[in-house]
Amino acid sequence: MRLIRTLLVGTVLSLSALPALAKQDIIWWDFLSGGDGVRMKSLIDAFNKEHPDIQIKGTTLEWGVPFYTKVRTASAVGEGPDIMTYHLSRTPIGMQEKVLSEITDKDLGDAGLKKSDFFDAPVDAATQEGKLYAVPFDIHALVLYYNADLLKGSPYLDAEGKLTGIQTMADFEKALAWAKEKGVETPVTYQSGGDAGVWRVFYTLLSQQGGELVTNGEILAGDNAAKAAKVIDTLSKWRENGWAPEQAEYVASVALFSAGKSAFQLNGVWEVPTYKDLEKNGKLGFKWSAVEVPPFMGNRATWADSHAFAIPNQGDKTVSGEKRAAVMKVIGWMEKHSITWADAGHIPAYKSVTESSDYKAMQPNATYASLAEAAVFDPKSPITGVASPAYDAALNIIAPAIQGFMTGEDAVAQIKEELQGKLK
Repeated sequence: MRLIRTLLVGTVLSLSALPALAKQDIIWWDFLSGGDGVRMKSLIDAFNKEHPDIQIKGTTLEWGVPFYTKVRTASAVGEGPDIMTYHLSRTPIGMQEKVLSEITDKDLGDAGLKKSDFFDAPVDAATQEGKLYAVPFDIHALVLYYNADLLKGSPYLDAEGKLTGIQTMADFEKALAWAKEKGVETPVTYQSGGDAGVWRVFYTLLSQQGGELVTNGEILAGDNAAKAAKVIDTLSKWRENGWAPEQAEYVASVALFSAGKSAFQLNGVWEVPTYKDLEKNGKLGFKWSAVEVPPFMGNRATWADSHAFAIPNQGDKTVSGEKRAAVMKVIGWMEKHSITWADAGHIPAYKSVTESSDYKAMQPNATYASLAEAAVFDPKSPITGVASPAYDAALNIIAPAIQGFMTGEDAVAQIKEELQGKLK
């Protein structure tokens, strides 16, 4: 008996001498505010609750230039986060700045993921020189919102009140003219006075013509110039005819639609929860929905980007070992729980979630999910992407041209001069 007691005491003492399993604190940076921020915080809280051994310590920074400037400077001196949200459109810039750490097949395995789990377009956007540098979380794209009440009595609603009969630009402009004749204040609204909104519409319509911004190191080469000018002149025509707003900033462009003053809106999927919440609280006052942007200029194509997860380099090093495995575990968990993120209007990049019955029950999300096949990401160039020279050109050249200060042809000449010098 004494021998057994001695053995037990010895075992307890031996176990107590072992080092405790280290808790991994994961430093997380994102740029997500509003509804996106609320949903991401709920995901982080849920992960932390389920994983006492891995705790995410989250910080939200200002979207756009401030976020990416902070990432670049912090990474350069080895003081960046362990994981960050990242726009895939900025992958080429991130490579140029040496910010992004390669996501290897082993990393994906640690997350319980593989490339084939995701839609092709965002994986391609996250890939540079055959290597993956971020894990796509969603596809967020331009969609066409419509006010079904304002379109009553038109040939543009079917028996179920769904949009119909609009495939070409001629169809759409007839619908805009019809709405104007019926007293609709602004038949179509979009952010006509801001860089992001102008770029998204411009790039969608350019891509629908098979146009490209950058080819073989040249800006709007060959007939791409004429295609770009056609887009600008079309958008200018909308304004001249009173179909689109004069220099509307983002909030104003959304307010035109939510106030029932626009029959259509060209905007991102992220406004879906805005209208759902207004509808739920009885503050919307009309029936609405959203669809993939029709092939106005010939081909199915719509501007798209992705929020993704990336691991920044820390000076000349990168997150490694157990910490890196923990980061990948976070990413894998987020992907597999992205139905919560889909509630923000985004299309999950992780296909099994988008193909799930839960997602298919989400409306109008499931209706426009087809655009995953038509998504066109910005060119793989350091002059494009969020907070890039291309966005500057949209604000400083394309927007004024839309407002009638120059022709589409003159605007294209300025775009070529402005961007060519920045293309290395």
